[in-house]
Amino acid sequence: MAIQDDVGQDRNLRLMARWRTTARVLVEALPYILQYDGKVVVVKFGGNAMTGGVAEDFAQDIVLMKQTGMEPVIVHGGGPQIGAMLKKLAIPSTFVDGLRVTDKAAMEVVEMVLTGSINKQIVTGINAAGGHAVGLSGKDGNLVIAKKLERMKIDPHTLESKAVDLGFVGEPERINPEVLRTFIKSDLIPVIAPVGVGRHGETFNINADTVAGAVAGAMQAERLVLLTDVEGVFDREGKLIQRLTLREARTLIADGTISGGMIPKIETAIDAVEGGVNAAVILDGRIPHVLLLELFTQHGAGTLITAE
Repeated sequence: MAIQDDVGQDRNLRLMARWRTTARVLVEALPYILQYDGKVVVVKFGGNAMTGGVAEDFAQDIVLMKQTGMEPVIVHGGGPQIGAMLKKLAIPSTFVDGLRVTDKAAMEVVEMVLTGSINKQIVTGINAAGGHAVGLSGKDGNLVIAKKLERMKIDPHTLESKAVDLGFVGEPERINPEVLRTFIKSDLIPVIAPVGVGRHGETFNINADTVAGAVAGAMQAERLVLLTDVEGVFDREGKLIQRLTLREARTLIADGTISGGMIPKIETAIDAVEGGVNAAVILDGRIPHVLLLELFTQHGAGTLITAE
């Protein structure tokens, strides 16, 4: 009997310890819940992260953000899924400086995958987690007015700068924030596919990071969150840099510390902060519940970019 009492007491002590830990986490989160109450947080969710448990964790994080008073707005990518569908349909696909050259046939596939398949998967996941999400593309309500993206490359033979035709690849020219405010006022979570519309009705494929940054600026968001497949920005010794000012970020790009695919993400963060966003952060979207770790804890989880 005494042994059973000891086992029961030990179980109760472990249970109490778990409860105290939970209570400490909630208390630590409280000031951040108050800080973000009623504030817009734009989250870019990349195609590489839309798998299994990661997608479920993301949906739960978004619902909790909404329930604690934040106004999350999601912009998603879908590069791997687009590539797989183009391959399945035997449509050639090439890249220039990381941008997919998009002809008319490819554009139809891009729009189908982004606005049809991926967008609805994210909306369904959020709704299954208890939220109320609505899917749309940049074409809906003229949310994202776009123009053709122009790129120049140096000809290695003549050393002359020549224009490169990327097809129906665009960049945001104007964002209509009232479309998103209408959904937010209706207590809905907008989920945006990065497809824009030209002034003559053309459909454009736009980089999701770029759309997220433009939307964050137009909404004067409190935070722009870019979920990627790395922890953040690293210094030359391989150590994670937890915070950067705009000037420091530009210096690291200039000296080569920031390179490759991280450059456009940092440039998007810089543009967003200069456009009025309070701060931007680059996070590893593979970490379980990384959004909650970043927004509700003292130390955060990635690289934060601020004006000063």
